Amino acid sequence: MRYFVTGATGFIGKRLVAKLLERRGATVHFLMRPESEGKLAELQAWWGLNSAAAKARVQPVFGDLTAKKLGVAAEDLKALKGQVDSVYHLAAVYDLGASEESQVQVNIEGTRNAVEFAKAIDAGHFHHVSSIAAAGLYEGVFREDMFDEAEGLDHPYFMTKHESEKIVRKECKVPWTVYRPAMVVGDSHTGEMDKIDGPYYFFKLIQRMRQLLPPWMPAVGIEGGRVNIVPVDFVVDALDHISHLEGVAGRCFHLVDPVGYRVGDVLDIFSKAAHAPKMNLFVNAALLGFIPKSVKKGLMALAPVRRVRNAVMKDLGLPEDMLTFINYPTRFDCRETTAALKGSGIVCPNLHDYAWRLWDYWERHLDPDLFIDRSLRGAVAGKVVLVTGGSSGIGLAAAKKFAEAGAITLICARDADKLVDAVTEIRAVAGKDARIHSYSVDIADEAGCKDFIDAITREHGGVDFLINNAGRSIRRAIESSYDRFHDFERTMQLNYFGCLRVTMGLLPGMVARRRGHVVNISSIGVLTNAPRFSAYVASKAALDAWTRCASSEFADVGVTFTTINMPLVRTPMIAPTKIYNNVPTLSPEEAADMIAQACVGKPVRMATRLGITGQVLHALAPRVAQIVMNTSFRMFPDSEAAKGEKGGKPQLSAEAIALQQMMRGIHF
Repeated sequence: MRYFVTGATGFIGKRLVAKLLERRGATVHFLMRPESEGKLAELQAWWGLNSAAAKARVQPVFGDLTAKKLGVAAEDLKALKGQVDSVYHLAAVYDLGASEESQVQVNIEGTRNAVEFAKAIDAGHFHHVSSIAAAGLYEGVFREDMFDEAEGLDHPYFMTKHESEKIVRKECKVPWTVYRPAMVVGDSHTGEMDKIDGPYYFFKLIQRMRQLLPPWMPAVGIEGGRVNIVPVDFVVDALDHISHLEGVAGRCFHLVDPVGYRVGDVLDIFSKAAHAPKMNLFVNAALLGFIPKSVKKGLMALAPVRRVRNAVMKDLGLPEDMLTFINYPTRFDCRETTAALKGSGIVCPNLHDYAWRLWDYWERHLDPDLFIDRSLRGAVAGKVVLVTGGSSGIGLAAAKKFAEAGAITLICARDADKLVDAVTEIRAVAGKDARIHSYSVDIADEAGCKDFIDAITREHGGVDFLINNAGRSIRRAIESSYDRFHDFERTMQLNYFGCLRVTMGLLPGMVARRRGHVVNISSIGVLTNAPRFSAYVASKAALDAWTRCASSEFADVGVTFTTINMPLVRTPMIAPTKIYNNVPTLSPEEAADMIAQACVGKPVRMATRLGITGQVLHALAPRVAQIVMNTSFRMFPDSEAAKGEKGGKPQLSAEAIALQQMMRGIHF
């Protein structure tokens, strides 16, 4: 048998060629653009053609789908005339987001050119691979013998698939057969897929759910209409088998899953495959139909609504028209296909059985995040990074990471001697050629801070990343602070006003360059409202509130902010509190990892699940939260430093020790 295939380099076409080559004596000619000739060796290797004799079984024919008679040279047309038993036309645009012009050019005109080509070479049969999209948005069951009944063809993809099939039916002068595959996904055995399409668009949403919620937590899904999904191996096997049967001329076959699933069922199946929360409750998306179109149009006319919608769609990688098809109304009858495949052993596998393979392949090979440089070096190499409080603890650990990653690392602190030691320590890790600059400054001092900012602007032209790490913590109950108002003034002066002085001094340069990222080190105490830390938590809460306001103001000028509600970290700052000696805490290096993640991913906020749980508890059940925190307050005494005493050894109850171990990172 001799074949000619268009779209042989595509996802389905490449596999069809391999299937055809399994037939003894088969020779395959395939359309190839001249500029793609360099891919020939790769294709031959994929098809397993290693010897010269094997390679001779697959012959490229150079041309262009959008040209008359596929742009094939006259001498090639002459050589192929009467030598091709079947033409398989698979080349098409399979993309909802493609422009109407490109879809018309390829899907409609390309099909017309392929039909003319089949006639010019006197092909024995023309096999046209259409799509269930040719039915448009037909309401009800669309049979294989139906075509003109299609409706709702406004979308360019639906319209062009319908019109291309019409060309085959009306203009093809050789025997023809039409095949309408459903939504094609990866191989049911390997999961292999070449692009994100169809149900894959929702994989990022499912992945986000898995990252945010534990798998046992019930979730709410959308019921939606029915969608039909088939793996590529079933499509290829069915197409190969049916196209070699007698009596298929002038007929149409639906290559679909006889079962079919609602959108919500599909999401739930893939959620299970991804170990994401199971969707236990489904909301019928049709319920939104009661909203008048004028109201929807009015809402979309509002700039904030439009921007939020676009941001969400972009973040999840959803095409503009995807939500239009949530209530897809068409179901497909496939009795002709079922009869044709009877006895062949070819059946569409159940989605439940191979969904995990599709998910696994996507997460390993197609997840868009895989193609983004998530390394710290990719984010900060050659950039100016300022770390306040960089002479010890978290700041020093973070500065080491930035210097190792190739950043121009600036550190500041009050103690000049400690800064010298810190620079030496950083160079020992990052190398002697690391670009490190230190500045001795008290950012709580307005005049000194201004000179510091002027120096950075003059010497480095500003900064690209600002890590507001410098801070002061005081662990003392309010009843022990009645005559210590200066505790509150000192913490505000450094933790809030000091950070603001540095940030507001550097913001003008960031805005002018339309780029910059600010990381503010806050505390888990802001989320849990930790007792004994009223001065510290209040200062950090003020910084959090300012950051939320600033992030809204600068969101459209390229300047972004991240707040890290840092858990308890073992640094010199907590050393005076002896009860923390045996408390499970983060190391400075682990805290520095969080700062690095903030610079790479630039999230709005980073917090532990325990911190978020505390915030939710305070919001939903404030009385319960008060009882919990008051209980912890009474369990843990003030430190000797807070009492102004020395030498005492803290005595903790068994309950207190157990609570410490359970709530890692919480301030007690």
